[in-house]
Amino acid sequence: MSTNDNIDGQLFIDGKWRNSASGRHSDVVDPSTGRVIGTVAEADRGDVDDAVAAARAAFPEWAGRSARERARILLRIAELVRENADELVRLESLDVGKPVTLCRSVDVATTIEQYEYCAALAQTIDGATRRTPLPAFAYTRRDPLGVVAAITPFNFPLILSTSKIAPALAAGNVVVHKPAEETPLSALFMATLFEHAGVPAGVVNVVTGAGPVVGAALLEHPGVDKIAFTGSTEIGRRAASAAGAALKPVTMELGGNAAHIVFADADLEKAIGAIIKGFVFNTGQFCMGGPRLLVARPLYETVVGILGEAVAGVPVGDPRDPATVVGPMAAQRHVAKVEEYVALARREGGRVVCGGERLDLDGGYYYQPTVIADLPDDSRVVQEEIFGPVLTVQAFDTEDEAIALANGTPYGLASGLHTTDLARAHRVADKLQAGIVWVNDWAMLDPAMPFGGVKDSGFGREYGPEALASYTKVKSVVIALD
Repeated sequence: MSTNDNIDGQLFIDGKWRNSASGRHSDVVDPSTGRVIGTVAEADRGDVDDAVAAARAAFPEWAGRSARERARILLRIAELVRENADELVRLESLDVGKPVTLCRSVDVATTIEQYEYCAALAQTIDGATRRTPLPAFAYTRRDPLGVVAAITPFNFPLILSTSKIAPALAAGNVVVHKPAEETPLSALFMATLFEHAGVPAGVVNVVTGAGPVVGAALLEHPGVDKIAFTGSTEIGRRAASAAGAALKPVTMELGGNAAHIVFADADLEKAIGAIIKGFVFNTGQFCMGGPRLLVARPLYETVVGILGEAVAGVPVGDPRDPATVVGPMAAQRHVAKVEEYVALARREGGRVVCGGERLDLDGGYYYQPTVIADLPDDSRVVQEEIFGPVLTVQAFDTEDEAIALANGTPYGLASGLHTTDLARAHRVADKLQAGIVWVNDWAMLDPAMPFGGVKDSGFGREYGPEALASYTKVKSVVIALD
């Protein structure tokens, strides 16, 4: 693909760039203006077959390389990401609408760290000897699974593809990657970096196109050995069903609707900053965001008042402006969804403290960061995942009530609390039904710390040694000594 705004993306299969078999293309849109900036190929099932076949052919050689050799290539990928940071920042901002400052400090920086971490982790893959009463020498070993189908969403294209591809490669697997049809640009550019880093042909393949075609073909493909999926809970159920029918391993990082609890003894200044970060980051398109705020009743009106003033001052605008904190949403349909939820909140008696309207900026998909107070807990606006820059605020009277409210949705991806009481921090964290719990901040993430969900937020973990383990299978070897 080119590195200017006239984008013409092709499929990347078996180390070669090519058009789709159908010859069809889909538009790439800049969400800050709503204008078409290029096209990418729309793969069909035949293209998926070719990508899986290329991966299967490449698997024996890649799996047979030493972990140290694979680690060197992963480190080279990290180095190339660092060298091409400006272009990746530009593409991710252009494609998703992310502010360039956050693209650089979060998306690109995390990608570099993840490849470096997985390079180190690759060299730790080993088995264990086991003492048994058998007259035998027994040990285990960890082997790669084979072909991994990595299916990723629109909101963090670079990070959420890296969280699958890096550990998969480190463990000796090969990959067919289907990026979100709305945001494919960084995935295609990364394919060029894989080439330059020395990743052999067929080890990573990128097939762009529609979920019902390309995604479905990967989920159902008999040549795929593992499915790694991030996306909505609704689509995740279908993906898990397909994986279950084929008896193949799967990891699912799905939707979220996290609660952010502020106890009466909290450091309010720190809490306010974390609260705002927790729901405006990435324009609220963040599965681990904190869109539900629970506040101890004595602080309720104070916190609502502070938020009303502070959130109204958060810089919203052109994502290419370094001062911008909140850019556009990724697509028109996402703005429309947020508008529907805010309208519903008004009908249900919610108090819109600030925001609550679309912003007309150069034809882009902008929505004001919005704070809504006084909704009942059974409101759909509270219970469902909005996936936009909207925060609901509710009061609670006791610690047990706060925990019950926090756990009172079908989701369990993240949760958090603010308190200066260490005993309370441990006690509440233990009772929150979530894959990750933050205390006195929000969205503290690192490649060494696993994240993933419980309940309707999925299963399996990304990041950490736990992620690498999920891309391997255990084999037991028992050698008779008699």
